[in-house]
Amino acid sequence: MRNGHRLGRRFGWLWGAYGTSALGTWLAFGAFPLIAVQVLHAGPAEVAALSSVGAAAGAAVALPLGPWVEFRRKRPVLIGMDLARFAALLTIPAAFALGVLTFVQLLLVSVVVAAADITFRAASGAYLKTLLPAEDLLVANARFESTTWTTTIIGPPLGGAAIGLLGPVATVVADAASYLLSALGIRAAGGQEPRPERRETPRMRAGDLLDGWRYILADATLRPLFFNTALFNGLVMAADALLAVLMLGELGFTAWQYGLAFAAPAIGGLLGSRLARPLVTRFGQHQVLVVAGTLRALWPIGLAFLGPGTGGLLLVMGVELGLIFCCGVFNPVHATYRLERTATARVARTLSAWAVTTKASTALLTAVWGVLGAVLGPRTAIGLAGVLLLATPLLLPRRAATTRTEPKPELEPEPDRA
Repeated sequence: MRNGHRLGRRFGWLWGAYGTSALGTWLAFGAFPLIAVQVLHAGPAEVAALSSVGAAAGAAVALPLGPWVEFRRKRPVLIGMDLARFAALLTIPAAFALGVLTFVQLLLVSVVVAAADITFRAASGAYLKTLLPAEDLLVANARFESTTWTTTIIGPPLGGAAIGLLGPVATVVADAASYLLSALGIRAAGGQEPRPERRETPRMRAGDLLDGWRYILADATLRPLFFNTALFNGLVMAADALLAVLMLGELGFTAWQYGLAFAAPAIGGLLGSRLARPLVTRFGQHQVLVVAGTLRALWPIGLAFLGPGTGGLLLVMGVELGLIFCCGVFNPVHATYRLERTATARVARTLSAWAVTTKASTALLTAVWGVLGAVLGPRTAIGLAGVLLLATPLLLPRRAATTRTEPKPELEPEPDRA
């Protein structure tokens, strides 16, 4: 019943699993740096390594997994990645209880989680495309997006309260449990999956690692969107890191004010994601993609004019509200556009290459802007990022993509019954 936006029981289980793991992630937001500082007495360089080195190394580990996932059923891969994250995260409270927790273990766990996250995203995109007809993909992606912003609103405050009462390790336990529940939910979905594409050669070759990038760069509509996403995400995250330094240091905002400046505007993402489908219905997918993608690039430059006090706090909240609202519209349309444009037999490799590039570019740009912030000052570096972001709409697709026609995939029964 598409008119009622009912996407079926199997999607319901997938959506519930996504929401559970997303809530667990936001409950544990900031737990690793807190554990490093409060438990292991780590310094700034070690704390920075948890996010930058951990993410970059995780992307490198995930690199060969994209081609591997392509030739396997996606639901078992999703369950496996959830269980891998569950097991990796659970080693932290176990080591803490035994008094043997080390910074190296934290770093290794962050690498495993980052690699599993990339692989899960690649497999879930491929699974979603076989689970739903093309006309339902935007509804599904909008629901994922609204769930993301809902958990962003409620997760950090609850996690902060839990950390205050029980310590940061407790939220890691909650995060681990969310992945176990996610795995159980995906398994409960059951059903059949299309037969995976058969590999031409029995073993993976070095050139297979580049298949995702070759596919993206050969497509006239995916290529500009790929560069737009990598550059936009990297510059926004780089500016956010410096914004924390500026607000909590030079401008003297308190920790609760800093948290409020980013938590409250997340309501814009929830609103934007709910408007994505009506806007596409009225104005068309390509038009909404370009307009929302352009508008989201206009907001961050305002952060360069941030001042102290209530006025400064309201400025940050206004900028973030506008930015997050535009992202809430753009993200589900972008995810749908990308899935529709990518051949079913190439989805896992394409999404894996996309995610690896985004994580690597974010880590690189964050490091570069850290240096620029030290040399030029955080305000100037934030302004520079804002200026460069104004150019990112030039990388959006100029024309609407033509629809690909694909043969209906052949289903085969799964050996494991949910």
